[in-house]
Amino acid sequence: MKFRVVIEYDAEVKAFSAVCPELPGCASAGDTEEEARRNIKEAIELYLKPSHIELPRDAKVAEVTVG
Repeated sequence: MKFRVVIEYDAEVKAFSAVCPELPGCASAGDTEEEARRNIKEAIELYLKPSHIELPRDAKVAEVTVG
């Protein structure tokens, strides 16, 4: 999958921020642009990683493939 990533330099903190607009709250940063790119890639992978959730016994679980 491919995601858009917005990288900006913040002169106040002297670091690069990285945000993935398609994934609310998925953001990272780095001292260099390259570090910010690596960090947002890891953040996206963690964001998309399935997590264990408690479900009622009669709940149905399905998977959907996108793209």
